[in-house]
Amino acid sequence: MKKLQNLLDSDTREGRIFDLSIQGLIVFSLITFSLETLPNLDTDTQQILSYVEVFIISVFTAEYVIRVALTENRLKYIFSFYGLIDLIAILPFYLSSTVNLQTLRALRLLRLFKLFKLVKYNAAYRRVAKAIVLAKEELVLFTVLTLILLYVAALGIYHFEHAVQPENFRSIFDALWWAVATLTTVGYGDIYPITVGGRIFTFFILMLGLGIVAVPTGIIASALASVKRKETN
Repeated sequence: MKKLQNLLDSDTREGRIFDLSIQGLIVFSLITFSLETLPNLDTDTQQILSYVEVFIISVFTAEYVIRVALTENRLKYIFSFYGLIDLIAILPFYLSSTVNLQTLRALRLLRLFKLFKLVKYNAAYRRVAKAIVLAKEELVLFTVLTLILLYVAALGIYHFEHAVQPENFRSIFDALWWAVATLTTVGYGDIYPITVGGRIFTFFILMLGLGIVAVPTGIIASALASVKRKETN
């Protein structure tokens, strides 16, 4: 029992090795899942991939059962974020054997949820989550300001371009698509200004778009640095 507890404790040497092994197994399972989508796979290869999937799910199932058994507050773990991730990672495999073939394809896609198990075993992911929580007020404020700016950008470009491009800027909603593509600096090029006023307006919107990318990056980077300092102190 003590050995199993050490295995599930990421602070112990055995726990760290186990975490790395699980991470490797998750990546391997995603590779095999991708291989299954290749066309014209021969029967032997399909059979091997099927055996690999059974082995991987068996390991994940054993891990889940052991965690539930060793956790003092079992219900709290089962309904926790990581507990639900562990369950969702294995559930589609068992459901696929009990449902009809028409829904099987959709359930197979749920196997991609195994990717989220990587979050559980990676300290960097946990630091990012803590940083987002730490900077949530600034991020919420920035998101609100971004939405306001999107609407103002849509109003502006609609004012400049609607008269000369009524087919592209039929409404504020069409202009909102342009605003999103421009402020995020994606610039698909499907809708663009042709008037002088519209182009000048677009220039300023593009400059603001660069800030939209940079500001949250800076906020999260600062929060990450703060989280890392707390962990090292």
